Order: sequence, then structure tokens, then C-alpha cells
Amino acid sequence: MRMTKFCMKGCAIAAILAGSSAQAQETSYTLYGTPGLIEMPTAQSAPDAEITASLGIFKQQQRTNFTFQLTQRLSGTFRYTAIPENNGPGTGGTFDRSFDLRYRAIDEGRFGGWSPAVAVGLQDFMGTGKLSSEYIVASKSFDDKIIVTAGLGWGRFGTKGGFTNPLGVIDASLETRPELDFGVGGEISVGQLFKGDAALFGGISWDYSDKLTFKGEYSSDAYARENANGSLDSKSPINVGLSYGWREDVTLDLAYLYGSELAASVTFDLNPRRREITSGVETAPVPVRVRGASSAAAESWATDAAPQSFQAALAADGFRLLGLSTQGTTARVRYANSRYRSEAQSMGRVARIMTQYMPDTIGTFVLEPTQVGITLSATTIQRSDMETLENTAMAAEDIRKRSVTVDATGPAPAPVVDGTPAFTWGLSPYLQLIVFNGNAPVQADFGLSLRARYEISPNLVLNGGLRQSALGKRELAEVFQTENNYPDVRTSGGAYGIDGKPIITDLTLIHYGRPAADLYSRVSVGYLERMYGGGSTEVLWKPVDSRLALGAELNYAIQRDTDMLLGFQDFDAMTGHVSAYYSFDSGFHGQVDMGRYLAGDWGATFALDREFDNGWKVGAYFTLTDMPFEEFGEGSFDKGIRITVPTDFFLGNTSRREVSTSLASLTRDGGARVNVDGRLYNIVRDGHTAGSMGDTWGRFWR
Repeated sequence: MRMTKFCMKGCAIAAILAGSSAQAQETSYTLYGTPGLIEMPTAQSAPDAEITASLGIFKQQQRTNFTFQLTQRLSGTFRYTAIPENNGPGTGGTFDRSFDLRYRAIDEGRFGGWSPAVAVGLQDFMGTGKLSSEYIVASKSFDDKIIVTAGLGWGRFGTKGGFTNPLGVIDASLETRPELDFGVGGEISVGQLFKGDAALFGGISWDYSDKLTFKGEYSSDAYARENANGSLDSKSPINVGLSYGWREDVTLDLAYLYGSELAASVTFDLNPRRREITSGVETAPVPVRVRGASSAAAESWATDAAPQSFQAALAADGFRLLGLSTQGTTARVRYANSRYRSEAQSMGRVARIMTQYMPDTIGTFVLEPTQVGITLSATTIQRSDMETLENTAMAAEDIRKRSVTVDATGPAPAPVVDGTPAFTWGLSPYLQLIVFNGNAPVQADFGLSLRARYEISPNLVLNGGLRQSALGKRELAEVFQTENNYPDVRTSGGAYGIDGKPIITDLTLIHYGRPAADLYSRVSVGYLERMYGGGSTEVLWKPVDSRLALGAELNYAIQRDTDMLLGFQDFDAMTGHVSAYYSFDSGFHGQVDMGRYLAGDWGATFALDREFDNGWKVGAYFTLTDMPFEEFGEGSFDKGIRITVPTDFFLGNTSRREVSTSLASLTRDGGARVNVDGRLYNIVRDGHTAGSMGDTWGRFWR
């Protein structure tokens, strides 16, 4: 595969990381994007949840790295490497994708003050193997400024000064490292792990100041292939370098490699658990009115209709009143929250407003949050608890213990007519970045986007979008094609909407429903996404207090014309999946989807995401189907990383808006699904105690 001019491959990730950080970078990173010295790893771990994006460049390789500290001990790295002289000068180059995992097995000081931290790592264990290495490494800090590291490496890290594998005493077969059968790549190289010759590496880092760190290392990577083909002249195993903390979230590195090469890197870091703007800029909630303090509410209240002042107060705080009923001493309020990311925070604010406007005879509040016109839950709160707990030390936890949240069953409260316009629209610029697509590291498109929405009812909405690119007609990026017996359902995706004319991005009629207790439904028809139109229906079972959810989806998809207007091509497909979702502790969410994909292949998609209370999500997925790896093509099977960034994290305002992106190894026809907007699970769990509302209950009084 020929390599086009190398450009800033890390910009898509760096754009979301360069804006803010809570503190200076605590961990040194290598040119591989992993915690370490220059090229050799250390046993350091980044702070839990830290995200880094880095770009490392020297003559032989340019590496774009994305690293996430999944837990306090486990981290993962996705890497996209440009190798300019793959087989020697003048031969062109390739783009290589690779994945790493590393685990800190032992903490420093675990066995006394003398004992080092120890980590085990797998580098490029699921790629082409060009960068594959395994290692065990130990690091010890001295005087909080010096870190000394020593390690044992295999694979690439076992090629300089290598010796017989010491693990051979366990099994003699470990002394020989088999040749990697690359095939179409993407498979886990289990047969090579910790096999073959091993070699020692090590180094030292010295924090000269808060901003400047000096590094030196002995590398056990001989760059044998690169030396053989003349693309690198490795004269010495000694590498030296320095790191400069340019900003709290940006580190610049410069190094001299192997006695012959200069290298540079830039690393952006961010931790979703911390932000510069430590508190939101939303207005303060109204105070709780203690009954008897004012008679105005009782005098103005009409039993059969919501006072306009109550409705206006809700609207001023970002809530839409959809229904209100009173019976005896109980008032039920159904509302839509369009402003606050946490449904617990929105519920607390609605309850406060109710104390201001409900007559004193009302002693019980039933609050029913909705999204897309469907009720998510019903929480009963005693008004007396609002009055007595507002300013106490454990107010959020106490109100949670005394409230009761159940499914919102039974007849709806009396509907309320409000002034929300049925038709809304907006015109704005757009920027679309497509990264790691074939031999095009970054593709960008920008222009104007027109979005329109018509609300027939709160749960029946027609919406769509038009775009006009400012770039005009664009060239089709070269994508490696694989001859197989399956239809082209995704490989040609780059051909869509590149003729420079206006395009219809989507145009759908969506209905959401509540067919029964604990059940939710969605039906979507129209132009569902860039490549497909048709119909999609989904049902989800999700009890309010259950970590488990089960769903099923059935789609009829018709492939759109590449001009992305109203026409269709002569290809259609029925796809369907059954799904299981589970919320683990510490914000981890697992999902398994099993069924039929667009190309007619059958299989399952496995995903694990870590979600933070502020809206950040970082996860990974992979799909295995009955499509043979050889017919899938380069990469063997579909896999990737996905990130969701909440805009209010950087702005500090109150907003439910977010931006999502995926870093996929390759987009191929195997394991391909229709990209339907508005799937139910993430919508529904926002209002459940075993979901986002329960996770963020501490914001109830905010």
C-alpha cells in the first residue's frame, strides 16, 4: 500500500485533549505512547482514567498513539504508525495499526521501601507484528526526582544483546519464537508471546525541575530489519532525551536515538475525572419553601390546571412541563429535562420549584422525568424531607434513602399545553474528521449544516439534516479492496457525499413508546444514516433498579445512492440483533449484540465502556462473525475504540450536548451494522436508579 504525504494524524484526538487539564502530566511517555522513557517502557502507571494522545516522529517511523488508563493498574494503547521505508529506500511505505496492553502487577514499596513497582506488557499483540514485543519491567524511585528502571524484553525488545529465554526452564518450547504468519493481520499473536531470545534493557529519568526531565536508556531493540534494508543506521543502543512540560496538559520531548537519529514527540493528556472548571456556571436552584411561610401558593393554585407561574418557573430552569395531576395530598409532575446532564440534579431542582408553588396541603411529590417523550421512572419524595434535609450534611444520601423510585406505570397525569414550538431549525458550520481510513491518515470536511425538527408529539418526531461542503468535489481516498463472496456494504463508504453538492445526511420519523411496564420501544423510518435508509424497530426491557437490560432490534436497510439525495441502489438487507447490557461497578458497562449483519454474516459484537458521572465515555469493541478472516480482509475482524466527550466538561455550563468519535482499525464489510440514531439503552438508563440517575444522585441538591 503506497503512503501518501504524512500529515497530522493525531489532530482528531488532540483537538479534544488539548483544551484543558487539571494538573501537570504526572507520567513520562515513550515514542510508542506508553508510560516509559524514550522507547523503553517503565513500570509507571498514569493516574486512573488518564487519556493521552501523542505524536512521535523520527526518520524511520511516525507514530500516533492513543492511551487510556482503564483502571489503576491496567492501560491500553491504540497506535497508528507510518513506516516510510518499509522495505528499504525508494520502496514506499505502509500504515500499520497496533494494540498494546500493560498491567502493573506490583506496587512500589509493596514488600518494603526497597521494592520496586513491576509491570507486564504486550506491545502490538494484535496487529501486523512489526512492532511486537513483550516485557517485564521494574522501576524504583529515589528522592521523588529520580526513577531507575530495568527490564527483560522479548520480540523487538529481545533483539539487542539477546540470550536464551530464561523461561525455557519452564518449557523448552519457549526458547524458540515462531515466525509470524501475518496473513491479513489483526489476529492475536498468542503463539509468539514471551517466546524466543530475551534481552535486558534499562534506564533512568531525572526531574531537573517541575517542567524539565532528562532521560537516558539502554535499548534492547536492535532495529534489525531496518538496519538490514538500510532505512536506519543504528550505531548505539544508548538513547538520550529530555521532556519539557510546555503546558499543564502538553509535553514536548526531544531525543537522540541509536547514535544517528533525532526524534521528537508531543503528548496531550487529560483526565475525565478532573477538570479546570471545578464547578458549573448554572444558576443557583430556588430555595425550598417551608410550608406556612407564605400563603401565596395556596391562594393562586387551581386544582385542575397548572398555574402559569409554576410552568414559567420550570421553563426558566430548563424544564418542560408535560403533565400534572393532584389527588388528595399527592401531586404528580411529568417533565422533560433539556439542560442538565444528571437527571438527579434535574429532579432536585423540579422538587424545589414544587415546594414554592404547590399548596401546603400537598405533602407528597411524584416526579416523572422523560426523554424523547417517554417516562423513565417515577420517584416519590415526601415534602417534609425536602424541608428538613435541604441544608444538612448528608442531604443527598438521606433524601435518596427516604425516596422511592419505581417504573412509571399507570395512567399519565393530565397533559399540559405549553408554548414549545413544534418546528425548530438551525444553521451552523460543521467539521468532520475521519481518521485512519485506509492510506489516508486524516480526512477533513467542513461546510454548513442545516438541521430541522418537527415535533408531532413529544414521542413522535420528524428530523433531518442537509449539508453543503465548502471543499467542493473531493477525491476518493484509496481503500484496499478484498475479493470476497460478500456484498460491499461499508468498504465503499468513502465514496458517499464527495461530489461537492448538497447532501441529505439523515431524514427520519421516530416514535418512542412504553408498551408495558419495564418495556420501551422505538420505531424509525426514513434515511437512517449516510449509507442506508429503511426502517428500524427496537424493544428494550430495563427495570428501574436492575443492572441488567435486554433488547432486540430488527432493521430493513436499503443502500443509498452515493450522491446522498433521495435515490437508492439495488441492494437491501434484513439485519437483527438481540442484546444484553450490564452495568458493572466503577462505571464499567458491558454490551453483547448477537445476530445478523449487513453483509449477511452472523456473529456477535462485544463492547466494554467506562462511563464517568460527568458524561465522558471511553470504550472498546470487537465483532466476530462467520465471515472468514481472509474474506474480511486486512484487519481480520472489526474492532475499535470509541470516545464520547461532554461539551460542558470544557465550558462549565449546563448542557446535555456531547461529541462522539470512533477510532476504528479498519472499516470493512464484515460485522457491519446500520448506524441508527436514538437507540434506547443510553436514553432509558439516564433516569434509573441502576443507571446514570443513581450514579449522580449526589447532585440532587445542586
